[in-house]
Order: sequence, then C-alpha cells, then structure tokens
Amino acid sequence: MKKLIRITTVPSSLRTLLKGQHRFMKSHYEVIGVSSEGDALREVRENEGIQTHVVEMTRTITPLKDLKATYRLYKFFKKEQPFIVHTHTPKAGTVGMLAAKLARVPHRLHTIAGLPLLEATGFKRKLLDAVETFTYACATQILPNSFGLQNIIIENNYTKASKLKVIGKGSSNGIDTSHYDKNLVALDKRHNLKTVLGISETDVVFIFIGRIVRDKGINELVAAFNTLSERYKQAKLILVGPRENHLDPLLPITEERIASNDQILAVGMQKDIRPYVAISDVLTFPSYREGFPNVVLQASCMELPCIVSNINGCNEIIEDQKNGLIIPVKSVDALVNAMTFMIEQPEKRLAMIAHTRSRIVERYQQEYVWNELLKNYKSLE
Repeated sequence: MKKLIRITTVPSSLRTLLKGQHRFMKSHYEVIGVSSEGDALREVRENEGIQTHVVEMTRTITPLKDLKATYRLYKFFKKEQPFIVHTHTPKAGTVGMLAAKLARVPHRLHTIAGLPLLEATGFKRKLLDAVETFTYACATQILPNSFGLQNIIIENNYTKASKLKVIGKGSSNGIDTSHYDKNLVALDKRHNLKTVLGISETDVVFIFIGRIVRDKGINELVAAFNTLSERYKQAKLILVGPRENHLDPLLPITEERIASNDQILAVGMQKDIRPYVAISDVLTFPSYREGFPNVVLQASCMELPCIVSNINGCNEIIEDQKNGLIIPVKSVDALVNAMTFMIEQPEKRLAMIAHTRSRIVERYQQEYVWNELLKNYKSLE
C-alpha cells in the first residue's frame, strides 16, 4: 500500500481540522500523521487508527528551529519513501514542502486554508510573500480550500494557475452534518445552559466562535455590540474560543469592554460548541481573512443565520439576505446595522433559517469532500 504523510504545525490541527479524514484515507493508503508533540497527537493515533511521528515546528519565524525541522522531515521522508506528502498550515507547508522536494517525494501537496500574510505590511509582507512563493515552488500541487482564495493566489502571482485545484466546492474537511445537528442538544440542556449564563427566553443571542484575536474582527465586534447593548437590553453576545494574546492581542479597550459589559459572555475554549450554538440566534463572524471557515459551516448546519465579512470562504457559504448577511470587513457601523436588523426584523431572520442547514448538507457533506480528495490522490497514481 502506498504511503500518505499528512503534516500540520501543531497537533490540534491534525486532530480537529482533518478529523475523520485520516481514518477514511487509511482504507486506501498507509497514512502517517506528523506534527509537534502534544496530547492531540496521541488522540489522532487512537481515534483515527494511524501512525504518528513527532517533528517539532513553531508557528512564528524561527530560522534555526525551522532548519532543524526541515532536516528532521527530510530524514523521515528518506526513510519512509512516501508516495504523497500533504501539508496543512503555513509553517508545516514551508518546511514540509522543502523537505519533501529535497527527499524527491513524487507528489507534494499543500492545502491553503487562509493567508495570514494578507494582513501584514512593509518588510514583513515582502518576506512572507517570498516564503509563500517559495513554498508553492517546492510543491507539485496547491489546494486552496475556497475559490476566492484561489483567485487571491493568482492575483498575487504566488504560482501559476495550472498548479492550483479546489477540492469539491471548497473546504478542507467538509462537515459532519449528523454531528452538527441542533436536535441533538436536548431542550433541558439548553434551558440549563441559558440559566447558568443568565439568558432569558426573550433574549436575542449572538455568538462568535473562534480564536479571540484581532484578525477575527473581535475589536470591531465588541465595539459594535457595546453600542448595541445600550439600546437593546435583550441582546447577548457569547464569545467561544481561546485567547492568543502572545500572537495577536486585542486592544486594551476591547478587553475592558469584555470584562465590564454583563451582556457579553466570554466562555473560553469549549470542546463541544453545539450547546452554545443551540441557545443562540445568530452567528457573528467578522473575520479579516479566512480560507474556508468551519465555524460558518457548523453554525449554518445548526440552523443559525450568519453575519459574515465579505471575504473569500464566508461569501461562498453565505448569500446575503438568504441565509445571513454579508458586511464590509473591519466596519463597526456595518456590524451594528446587521445586528440591529437581526433584532428588529425577527420574521426575516427566521425566514433565513430555511436556507441554512439544507445548503450545507447539499454542498459540504464530509464524505463528499473526502471522496473528491481521494479522487485527486488516485489521479496521481
């Protein structure tokens, strides 16, 4: 059986972003998962039934550590002789594609699930542009996980169009529609969670799910909601997700508002987001950049209309006024207006629900995405 090596920078990405996909591919290839050390790597081994291998990688620019990671990957590839090396996440892509090229791995695939460099400026932007171009040059195929992202790559001239391919209709892993089902969260569980959070039956609940960082539009979201909450005491905002203050801190005023506004409920990282989605009315996701956002898929699948920024991925899942609202990036006023619309136009908000789950089931079912990726792998044989 031919060997397929999948690599992410940190093990939680290997566990979460590609959940179920390793086990599916195991029927067709000998699959090995590679990432930095961590409990999540053990979970991948146990839950997916594949081999794993540790190579320490960092998410920041660390030239010496990056060289060491490249060398360790090169040695590993020479030993294993894989048919395909497929990388995800920026750093794993750069060191993984370089090591695979040096080791003469025949098929070197890199998935793009967002471009952090789009928010960089000056020398840092030039450096990151160069790294991106270099990564793509080392790969034999680049897989943007949305059509918008594919267009951005072509516009920035990172590689030639013939090297690019979007799998299916977008997304890196699709969505398990049987898991993200509102009906799986019992009514008594919803009631108890609302009681704990101090949410009444008449409240309109907005929810954000993701990393609580600047790039996800949290500064704008909190500023907008702070204004909105003065007018609408029945409005609540739940923030679900981890902080990354060392990588992308929020403004001090944002931190202050989260702490002092009792209509903002920061609940931190949650292993199961479904109960929080089930007690909410609208997803607010004003991110600056995405590849193909799983959160929007998950919330839509659980019948939430979504307010999203007009960026690739988001504007491919959401159709304005149909299953949500699309707003300009980094606009506090647009967020205030969109959230006000969702509060003051309940009939229109409820009408959007009819176009949420059905669209996701039709276009982004996990098995469909996996089979499309498998077809791509098989075409290389």
